[in-house]
Amino acid sequence: MPTPMTRRGAEQLKQELQRLKSVERPAVIQAIADARAQGDLSENAEYDAAREKQGFIEGRIADLEGKLGTAQIIDPAELKADGRVVFGATVELSDEETGNEITYQIVGDDEADLKQGRISVNSPIARAMIGKEAGDVAKVAAPGGVRNYEILAVHYR
Repeated sequence: MPTPMTRRGAEQLKQELQRLKSVERPAVIQAIADARAQGDLSENAEYDAAREKQGFIEGRIADLEGKLGTAQIIDPAELKADGRVVFGATVELSDEETGNEITYQIVGDDEADLKQGRISVNSPIARAMIGKEAGDVAKVAAPGGVRNYEILAVHYR
């Protein structure tokens, strides 16, 4: 199944993968070798910790390679969505209750960062906006009840 992501998101995952392979993996291999050199491995906490970290690193490498292998890279600037909210779009919203205006870009799960204004395509607010246009209202089920957000503008950048 394809994993949608923006070009920026794919680059971030590639950088993390490169760091894990070229820095983290060799460091943990060295830590294991150093712990082995200390002798008895049955009570060697450093060895156990290094092996556990190695398992995490190898798992993350496999995860990233899988995601990048199935990546469907979407460049928002090239979208032809006729003003509709789609993956990669940047959406300006107004909370109808408070009048607060917010801007979100809809991205893949691995790219989501609320502080940077990037929300997962699988989040409730993104799911409520998909397919809508400027002027439409997205109804979002929130813990405090249904929130209404008016879509002010949709950009593809």
